Amino acid sequence: MKAASRAAQSLAIYRLDDALQDDGKAILVLDLFYELALPPQLARSESQVFADAMLEIELADRLGFHGVWLVEHHFMPGYSHCSKPELFLAALAARTSRLRLGLGVVPLPYHHPVHVAERIATLDHLCGGRLEVGIGRGFTPREYEVFGVPMAKSRELVDESLAILRAAANDAPVVFAGRHYRLDGVAIFPRPVQKPHPPLWTAAVSPETFDWAARAGLGVLAGPFKPWPMVAADIRRYRGAWCASEPPRIGMTVGMLCLRDAKRARALAAPAMRWFYGELLKVTAPVLEQLLPSYEQLHDLGRFRRLLQFGMRPRVLELAGLTVVGTPAECLDRLQRYARAGVTHLLCAVGAGALPSEIVRESLECIAADVLPALAG
Repeated sequence: MKAASRAAQSLAIYRLDDALQDDGKAILVLDLFYELALPPQLARSESQVFADAMLEIELADRLGFHGVWLVEHHFMPGYSHCSKPELFLAALAARTSRLRLGLGVVPLPYHHPVHVAERIATLDHLCGGRLEVGIGRGFTPREYEVFGVPMAKSRELVDESLAILRAAANDAPVVFAGRHYRLDGVAIFPRPVQKPHPPLWTAAVSPETFDWAARAGLGVLAGPFKPWPMVAADIRRYRGAWCASEPPRIGMTVGMLCLRDAKRARALAAPAMRWFYGELLKVTAPVLEQLLPSYEQLHDLGRFRRLLQFGMRPRVLELAGLTVVGTPAECLDRLQRYARAGVTHLLCAVGAGALPSEIVRESLECIAADVLPALAG
């Protein structure tokens, strides 16, 4: 308990209010976020996890949530069994009618960009132009090793792949000459429904990535393992550098549980959030603690990881801005603080993948009844 107290004290200066901007409240929408986790305490099969997630997302579609995002992770047993999110989203396209469907994110170095362009366009047709596309570099040495990609080349690969994805959405054949990819008048089909292409986002952890995203006109997806105070500073930096004509798009991932009984919400959330962030810290450890090629700027986050190891407690996670737990009124208060800081999309891991589906659906109903109308009003 003393360790947890020290961790909470260390984070106390990072309350959400300290990071607020004075330029008014941003429009905030609530999306869902899924890793398709198999925590041992729930003893669910992969088939059951997929079925439960489908039912939850179909419910969210009826209830008026804005969107849903699925990750692409590989070789992370227990924490994430979502290795082919485009297949899951294709199924969702037929079972939903309003939700935006997000790839969060496609690790471009693992894939040839022509394949990515073809999958994106196909999905955009299947869902009737509801697709959102997040891109990223990936972050685990194991993934790079298995897919035979040099981690040190990740930035170059992302830059070239992004250029090809944008070119592929045009009517003309793609001509591209880079260090890693060469296309000599390749006609890529199909072409996406949305013009010029589905909204593009990037996973953003380092301040330099926020700068790059602003220059490239990409939305940013922050979290879930970077504490809010650091993200808030990055948001200010990003908004200051934004020069596109449309407003900037800023997503933040948090663990969430909203129920009418505050005590019950906290009691259920505590072990779930502890498991979720504990597993997340395990899988991010190599990139946070080692000076891996082209990932050196993330080394400073290793200090935060070591801090949480001393106190993976609800209060620590709350002070770090990583969770939103409580009654509708309590959750709304915290959500509005994110909005005032510039967040436009909150990606909510409701139940953090570690609670029974009936509790997740109860929370979705609660959010829809009391939180979504307040945010819209």
